[in-house]
Amino acid sequence: MSQFIKIYEDKPNEAAIKKVVEVLRNGGLVIYPTDTVYGLGCDITNTKALERVAKIKGIKLEKANFSFICSDLSNLSDYVKQIDTATFKILKRALPGPYTFILPGNNDLPKEFRKKKTVGIRVPDNNIIIEIVRMLGNPIVSTSIYDEDAVLEYSTDPELIFEKWQNLVDLVIDGGYGDNHPSTIIDLSGYEPEVIREGKGSLDII
Repeated sequence: MSQFIKIYEDKPNEAAIKKVVEVLRNGGLVIYPTDTVYGLGCDITNTKALERVAKIKGIKLEKANFSFICSDLSNLSDYVKQIDTATFKILKRALPGPYTFILPGNNDLPKEFRKKKTVGIRVPDNNIIIEIVRMLGNPIVSTSIYDEDAVLEYSTDPELIFEKWQNLVDLVIDGGYGDNHPSTIIDLSGYEPEVIREGKGSLDII
């Protein structure tokens, strides 16, 4: 049976954060709030958990375009090739914030993603998920929870999310109502920044 935990963004409870981290370390799947839509994630280092996320999304793991949620830009070099100053300035301007940046991946990516040339990086402006990643000690792999209802697109009510997902995941965080605008995706892996999807994040940062 899935757990449902209330965590307040302005003051995340350490014991609750610890409980979430324990679930992630044990290979569990967690639904959590971000600065955009609610996300589904797992520990980036756990192959079985990664396979479960891919199965839920109906895709093969090696073909999945999951993004990595980092707590800040300091562990960027763990997964991303050396980036130039202009690119770094864009990241500094935008993060933490409602953006996903596609960057060139390096050879230290987890083995499941090593064939990929690029990786999506997210540093959301949300204390709950940032504290979770910080305590976990490495990024979590992340994908948004899309709703089949075309009108809604993204579920925003944590209780409804729990109702729908409780048999698929191990824990759902109630971090208050979510947004229904996804992150803005910008590809910084080429010569010029390329906007893949315009979402909540303003394009003024480019």
